[in-house]
Amino acid sequence: MPNCTAVTDLFPEIGRRKIELNFDGGDISSDGGVLLLGQVDRKLELLSRIAPLLPDERDPERIEHTTLELLRQRVYEIVQGNEDLNDHQRRRIDPALQTALGKVDVAASAPTLCRFEQRATAALTWKIQAEFVRQFIASHRKPPAELILDFDASDIPLHGNQEERFFHGYYDNYCYLPLYVFCGDQLLVSYLRPSKLDAAKHAGAILKWLTGQLRAAWPDVRIIFRGDSGFCRRRILHWCERKGVDYVVGLAQNARLKAMAAPLMAQAEAGFNETGMKQRLFDHFEYAAKSWCHTRRVIAKAEHTALGSNPRFILTTLAGDPQQLYDRLYCSRGEMENRIKECQLGLFGTRLSGHRFVVNQFRLLLASMAYILLERMRTLGLAGTALASAQAQTLRVKLLKVGTVIIRNTRRIRFFLSSSFVHREEFMKIARHFASG
Repeated sequence: MPNCTAVTDLFPEIGRRKIELNFDGGDISSDGGVLLLGQVDRKLELLSRIAPLLPDERDPERIEHTTLELLRQRVYEIVQGNEDLNDHQRRRIDPALQTALGKVDVAASAPTLCRFEQRATAALTWKIQAEFVRQFIASHRKPPAELILDFDASDIPLHGNQEERFFHGYYDNYCYLPLYVFCGDQLLVSYLRPSKLDAAKHAGAILKWLTGQLRAAWPDVRIIFRGDSGFCRRRILHWCERKGVDYVVGLAQNARLKAMAAPLMAQAEAGFNETGMKQRLFDHFEYAAKSWCHTRRVIAKAEHTALGSNPRFILTTLAGDPQQLYDRLYCSRGEMENRIKECQLGLFGTRLSGHRFVVNQFRLLLASMAYILLERMRTLGLAGTALASAQAQTLRVKLLKVGTVIIRNTRRIRFFLSSSFVHREEFMKIARHFASG
């Protein structure tokens, strides 16, 4: 029941006017931009294809909230910045959220959503990942000539007694060690792993699976596997060479590599001593570790600054100028780290507080679904605008957390956004791009 008592002693008067405050505004929402998420989702059919994959043992005659509505509510609210289940106790009555879900009554409560997450199974993981890949393939109007698959691992700190919780010496914390795969800005895989595993564990199997999926759609596509030195593993390299997959991966330094690059490093040092300016020189040579069956091409970077020598090595099957391959191809993988930060920090992919490991994998996938919706909205709906490269937090603040007055009757649901809304053109551009039809 509304509390009609206004508070008048919190804020200073303006002239003779007192400032009154209450929470009886009625159907007013701070999240008018959630309409855009519903528009993007329905156009992509992302969540509507994933929802049937989730097991549902509820009595059909007693279901109040469908699996699709629960999935949409959870993912939309992650994008909107309401990541905690407790938030839904108030958020469920928000008319903008209800409209985005296709409802006119209250959405699901926090306990209902908690039970929903507990339905997750191990088999569900790869069914959802397969849908991510299907979305990626469907996003191309014509077959691409080349795809660069970026692999990287990241840590998710844990602060409870979750299943598969282990201490990791490098990160100096109890954590999970998820594996991410991106192609450009598009997410293909987010696979949760215990931190007791090697950083490259399961990477070969995932690369094999992805290659099969992509070549089934595009038989002639050129695939390049890209990763840091943590993914320079003999079995992965050998599989790539047998299956015609190119690679460019980091190569950890050792005494032999440094000895082979010593003339180049001496040249860089001499150039710095002569000019006082940083020197960067590149060369390539053939090298074979003891466990390899043949030599492979190594690109060496000899860098010398006032701090001393800083040699780096990468391993590749690609021909071409060593500096171009290092600077323009290998170093570009650093952009993937920004996408991982966006998934984990901007979309709360680190909020894995469930006890069961499989539930935490599902929570990671919920954050990944949120990322896919936001990335497609940004790439397709905001192309050519000032927000075309904005990150999740910026898009949330500027486009999605939009105040609106909502009036509902039997014939219409009317949204009244602010007349001073700065990004109204971008808002309408997205809405029109993803409109049905």
